[in-house]
Amino acid sequence: MSVHELKRSPVADSSEWQVTAARALEQLRHWAQVSPLQAALRHKRHGQWFVWRWIDVLRDVERLADGLRQQGFTGDSRLALSGAFEPNLLLLALAAQQIGGTLLTLPDNLAPEALHQALWRSRPTHAFVAGRQTRQLWINQHQSLLDFSALLGPSESPERLKRWSQSAQLWCEESTQWQHGLTVLLEQWLNSGHALAFPESPGSASRDRREVAPSGLLLSAERLKLLDDEIESRLAPSGTWRRRLCDWAIAHPQKGLQRLIKHRVRRLLGFHNLHFIWQATRAVDAQPTPTWLTEFKRDMA
Repeated sequence: MSVHELKRSPVADSSEWQVTAARALEQLRHWAQVSPLQAALRHKRHGQWFVWRWIDVLRDVERLADGLRQQGFTGDSRLALSGAFEPNLLLLALAAQQIGGTLLTLPDNLAPEALHQALWRSRPTHAFVAGRQTRQLWINQHQSLLDFSALLGPSESPERLKRWSQSAQLWCEESTQWQHGLTVLLEQWLNSGHALAFPESPGSASRDRREVAPSGLLLSAERLKLLDDEIESRLAPSGTWRRRLCDWAIAHPQKGLQRLIKHRVRRLLGFHNLHFIWQATRAVDAQPTPTWLTEFKRDMA
């Protein structure tokens, strides 16, 4: 598939969307060498969980880099990514890094005029967009989009995941709406060497999170608020005796009944193995700290 090169604006203003990923490839090669068969990425597709091992990730990145070069991508090129964070997007980002090009992430919820302005300011030379509706908006802006399968070429499909390991697992249910979120994902994932898992879709995120029961969450301020709203919706209405019981349990978690209620709520949310939230304290600096987060931080103290 050919890739349309945009007419460039006189000066590129891309700092708002640019991704920084220092040492990303060095760290990827490290994990592929020391833990080649350990799970690196997990993603639910068509109701099934699939897994990429570290050696799979490295091989796919190398194949994608070759595919990008065939599409004219060089160290002077600029790749725009838009859509939900998932393995294809991360693999393509690392492939562009391998070539030395610039990475940009544009929100996947921009209105047509806002998208037009963002493209004019950031002037990507190549683009990859996940999500049918978003792809159509980019096509309407006269953009030709990269085809992931064509870039990857013939390769083995990711393995179906038969059972979960007990190792640490990071979880993300975000998209490129999270400014600089891809930088966070690459840093946390590649620094830790933990598997990074993604839901099938925003609508299935809560259910998929319960199946994974992650040990760490990577989330934006906006997603933290959505999680707080989700937790609130699962509790009894304010003013009822059941809600007062839940609030009492959170305030006095040292007693047996309270611990039982707290653990029940955590399991419903997929938080029963959780002991790490990235950016939680930063995300709530400007607003009251959610009760569940206060209780979580107290447990970690």
